[in-house]
Formats: sequence, C-alpha cells, structure tokens
Amino acid sequence: MKTKLIRIGNSQGIRIPKPLIEESGITGEIEMILRDNEIVLRSAETTRKNWGEAFEKMAEQGDDTLLDQKEIEKPSEWDEADWTW
Repeated sequence: MKTKLIRIGNSQGIRIPKPLIEESGITGEIEMILRDNEIVLRSAETTRKNWGEAFEKMAEQGDDTLLDQKEIEKPSEWDEADWTW
C-alpha cells in the first residue's frame, strides 16, 4: 500500500488507513523506530507493564528473596575496622 507525506504544521506525516489500524490492533500511543532505511510503527509498550502482578506471584511462591542476602548482612572489613559510632 502506498501513501504520500502530508504537511502537518511544520512537520510531515502520513495517514494510516482505518483497515490497517484495525488489523494491527494498535491503539493509543505508537512507538516509531528507525531501522536501516525503514520507519517501523508499533504499539508502544507500557514500561513495567504487569510488574505488579508478577511481583505478587513471586511473593506467593517465595521467589522474592535476595540471592546474596547472607553477603549483604555480613559485615565487611571496613565495618569491622574503620566504622565508629
């Protein structure tokens, strides 16, 4: 499908036909990526989308503990020798 650039204020843009928008499922915010000589349009991914649910699931499964907890809690040489209250 071909289309032409149109003037939008001081910029240029394109009109995306309704059938393409409906078929792509894109709604709301769009992300534009320049790749080689192509401009790729895709639905913008929400940053940290579904993180809350993922963290809740991890907590339920007990998979939200620090892997280096013992190392973090162990005093360092500096703590033992140089730190004063």
